[in-house]
Amino acid sequence: MKKLLLVLLVVALASFLLVGCLGEGTVVDDDDDDDDVVVGEGEVVVTIADSVVLDDKTYVSAGSHDIVVTFPAPVSGTVTAYIGLCGGDYSKGLVGDLLAAGGISVVLFPNADKTIWTGSAEFLGWGLLEDPSGCCASYVFISSGECEDETCIQFPVIVDACDPYARIELTLEEDYCVCGGCAVTFSSDAIEEVCAEDTECCGDDCSGLASWSITLYDGQPFDVCCDPSQCEEPIGSDSGTCPVDFTTACLDANTLANPFYYAVIELVDNVDLEQTYYVRFTIAGGTTTDADCVLEVFEGFEGLVDCVDWNTASDDVIGACYSDCNVLVVD
Repeated sequence: MKKLLLVLLVVALASFLLVGCLGEGTVVDDDDDDDDVVVGEGEVVVTIADSVVLDDKTYVSAGSHDIVVTFPAPVSGTVTAYIGLCGGDYSKGLVGDLLAAGGISVVLFPNADKTIWTGSAEFLGWGLLEDPSGCCASYVFISSGECEDETCIQFPVIVDACDPYARIELTLEEDYCVCGGCAVTFSSDAIEEVCAEDTECCGDDCSGLASWSITLYDGQPFDVCCDPSQCEEPIGSDSGTCPVDFTTACLDANTLANPFYYAVIELVDNVDLEQTYYVRFTIAGGTTTDADCVLEVFEGFEGLVDCVDWNTASDDVIGACYSDCNVLVVD
């Protein structure tokens, strides 16, 4: 009964909001800024900062984004943006219902001649559903007019609150260092399926993975600050798209003066959400060839006191083979 009343309330709000809203925006290219999506109906143009179009769908990360509405002539009255309640499940491989009503209104401020109206909109992920998803959809409504709506645009936006992910295995590369030293390969693995294609442990279940990068250090990069790029010079790096595949140069065995090698692995999705993995490892052997090389791997996590806290147990696999798209985390 409570769910039914909630649905009726939402439908009533939507009906009130959408009176006169008959137009749908059309996404067009914005040559000035690849990170902004421009939506227009006639000569009215709506720009959402930091959004992207993928497979004819508009994506934006959960959080605050600027909205700019440009009119061909001064507007009498006010202009309002309205962000509908985020609903449905649009993570990869899943299709859900869109709940467009509800949500919040956004105050827009005009320029001097009232042709350009700007404001900041909060796009909320994790819709109010029984099984919430971090990859849900909202309607964006734009209305203007003094007493009655003279312009009304509506268009859907998928809100991405899902971090990218990868499960990465570190292995020794055999017969690679013929003159001594040991090479380490970083590679994302896959889950073997019996009656379907294997599931690759690298990706992003909403807007999709844009890139991964690995930066290698031969000294502690977190002893001065938590940004390793400011504290230590890297000795190697690589980047790409899924799958992860990177092999180091031939590395000397660790010593008491240099007990660990460190790597920072960064994943970025198409709306710039990031995931960072930390790893340190030790190498023994490799005096003349890599036949006697030994590898120990330790994963790290952002610490409460130190920049990174390290596992004490060795494990050649770091990261995870799942997305947090369907796991709502409450701090």
